[in-house]
Order: sequence, then C-alpha cells, then structure tokens
Amino acid sequence: MTSPNSVLDLDELIAVLGDGAVVTDPDILRSFTHDAAALCDSTPPLAVVFPSSEADVQAIMRFSAKHLVPVVPQGALTGLSGAANGTPGCIALNTRRMNAIVELDVANRVAVVQPGVTNKQLKVAAAEQGLTYLPDPSSWESSTIGGNIATNAGGLCCVKYGVTARFVRGLRVVLADGRAMFVGRRTVKGVAGLSLAELFVGSEGTLGVVTEATVGLDFPASAPLTMAATFPSTAAAGVAVARTLAQGITPSLFELLDRTTIRAIDAYAKMGFGSDAAAVLIAQSDTGVGASAQLDAIASICTAAGASEVVVAENAAESDQLVQARRLAYPALESLGAPLVDDVSVPLSALATMIDESERIAERIGIVIGVVGHAGDGNLHPTVIVDPEDPASLDAANRAFDAIADVALRLGGTITGEHGVGLLKRDLLEKELDPVAATLQRGIKELLDPQYLLNPGKVLRAR
Repeated sequence: MTSPNSVLDLDELIAVLGDGAVVTDPDILRSFTHDAAALCDSTPPLAVVFPSSEADVQAIMRFSAKHLVPVVPQGALTGLSGAANGTPGCIALNTRRMNAIVELDVANRVAVVQPGVTNKQLKVAAAEQGLTYLPDPSSWESSTIGGNIATNAGGLCCVKYGVTARFVRGLRVVLADGRAMFVGRRTVKGVAGLSLAELFVGSEGTLGVVTEATVGLDFPASAPLTMAATFPSTAAAGVAVARTLAQGITPSLFELLDRTTIRAIDAYAKMGFGSDAAAVLIAQSDTGVGASAQLDAIASICTAAGASEVVVAENAAESDQLVQARRLAYPALESLGAPLVDDVSVPLSALATMIDESERIAERIGIVIGVVGHAGDGNLHPTVIVDPEDPASLDAANRAFDAIADVALRLGGTITGEHGVGLLKRDLLEKELDPVAATLQRGIKELLDPQYLLNPGKVLRAR
C-alpha cells in the first residue's frame, strides 16, 4: 500500500474530477483527519477528494484499486467511534458535494437522496410535502444520511420508531473495485434474494461507498407532550421503565439521566432537579388526543415505583422545557472536562444495574462518569470525563471504557448500540463476537474488498 510519507501522483484523479475536487493543502487536510470521537488515533490523509456523482466515486475507487491506495469514506465527521479517521497513506472520500434530493415521491412515501444530504435537509423537504423522515440522531442537523446509514444511527425516538435500518429500502453502492450496483428495493415489502442492502447498513464504510439511498417517509405525529419523574434510586427508575413497557405503553421518547448528569445539569442550567435525585426519567407521547392519558398512565407507574416527584407538562412550551434538560446533558458534562461518550446497550431488566455499575467503576478508578441514555431500548451513554493533556487521566479513561464494555457484555448486552465500532471499539468487538461469526465477517470483507482498501483498520482487524 501507499506509504504515508510518499508523494501520491493525483494527476489521474484530477483529470477526471477536476482541480477543485482534489485537495492537498495541509491546512485543509487537518480538517478531515478525524471525526468527533475522543481517544482515537488518526493521520491526516494524503488528499481529500470531493466526488459529485456516482461516476466520480467509481473513478476514485478504480484509482484506489490500481495504485493500492486506501480510501476512508467520510460524511459530516460527526461520528463518535473514529470510523471516519484518516489512516496512514489514505485519501479521504468526502461526500458533502453529493447533497441532492434526487426524488421525493409523496404517493409512495419514499425519498431518493445522495449520501451528503443531511438528516435536517431531508426532514425539511419532507415536511414541505406533509411528510417526515423519522430517524433522529442527536446530530440530526448536521449529520448526513450516508453517515447515518454507515453507522445505522439511532436517536432519541428509537424506542417507538426504530433505527435507520428500518427506513432504508434500497442503496446504490460502489465497491472497492469500482463496480456500482443497486441492492434492496423501492417497495414496502420484498423478499427476492438475500437482503444485501442490510449488509451495507452499519458497515461503517468498510464494504462499499453508498452513492444513493432510497428511504421510507411517514406522516408526522402530533405535537408531543412530556413528563419528567425524579427517583431516589436508579433501581426505582428501572422498575418504572420495565413496568411501562410491560403494560404495552410505548412512549415516543423515554430518556434517563443518572445522578452525576443531573447534578451537572443543575450546575450548568439551574434546572432544579435537586441534589437528592439519583435518576430522572423523561417520557414523551405523540399520540395526539391520547397523549395526556398515556402520560398520566406512565406518571402513575412512576409514582408506584417510588418516584419522589412527577411533573406532567400541560402544553408544548412546558414539554420543550423538560426535553431541554435531556439535550443539555452533553454540554453540562462537557463543562466538567473533555467528554468521552461511550455507547452500550443492555437488556431492559439490566438497565439500573448498568448505571449503578458505571457509578462503581467511576469510584473505583477515580474518574467522573455521567450516564444518559435511551431507557426505552436499553441503550446507555456512560460519558467519561477526561483531561486529554494528562496521561494519568487518559489511562483512567481507557480503563473505565473497557470496564464499562465488560459489564455490558456480562449483562447480556452489546459494546455499541448506535455509535458503531470504528477504531474506538475495534478490539472490544472481538470480545463480543462468536469466533465463527468473526471469521465470517472477515470473509465477507475479503470477498468485497480483498485488498482491504476501504476504511482499513476499522471495525475488524485483518487476518
């Protein structure tokens, strides 16, 4: 492969893509070195290329195959696993210029978009036609559909509406050798052959480059109402979550904040949760006229589970204020130091145990960890506060990170629920995968990319 110190002759690419589409200025390259993940290695790419079409992507991959140059696909660089980080001797393929909504079919409720279209851009376009695109990662205003597909992104409303994969119907993909293909379908149903589109959703740019996506749209729900419940223990909050879901109640948002996060939010924005609160549960209902009744039912469950205080919003303004507390979690924790956002999922019955174990890990290692998460599907984000300039702090953060993953696996969970593996959790993935499954995954990678040119070193190590 190309040496990271070699001078890459890009004339061949420039001739096809044009000067403006191939960038080698060192100052600009530094902006495309890594995504938003902390504690991940990264190397500035030898060049950044900005394709405008599928044909451009094919040209880039043919160039890569011919000269054995690694290619790192990138979107908005909002990822939290290091999957878009530059690797030695690579060129970064950034899709931000492929940002067209190709088609918005109202009758069939589908959109065809290029990978550089942002989640917000698609939502706005759909809203103009009386529809919506439901996936809602926290970075929805800037993250791209291509990046959402690459990581199978989740979000606050996954408990009711599911993750990105649920909405992807078909994909156009360019493979490592430059071949382009369509996988999937446009229809709601379809079982003709293997479901190859699902193979690329969540593959983090290691199997191919998505150049177009066909995704499902929906009618928007009613304006939601919100409630918040404060608990004296995480166990009580966990009981409330389990009982709510066991009764067949599915809120459109079901979020949980732990003691450390609550105190950080109170200090940051004076939300008034109180120093005695061990957990806060925030629920939202978008069922229209039935929203109040649904929230009343959840409130009763929370009270029975031991909630010390329950507040149900009476209007949209109060709802927004309660949800704002959840959205303030990250900036509040960031005020304590540099946040390393973890991402694990556990069975719902183990939710409280996972939070309590995270607190014990923090105490044992001597580090601050705040936990926020999507209580309705067991996906938690223990956030480790680290000083990136202090080697001892970095070492403690890494030990905490590994310990959290070990607990999640012991509880029957997974090392990542929505952020992906990338570089950050590559070694941890080996702990989770069945050895035969790991071998099969490498076999699929080598079938589609035998030279390991697409995002090398990410997700799984080479044999």
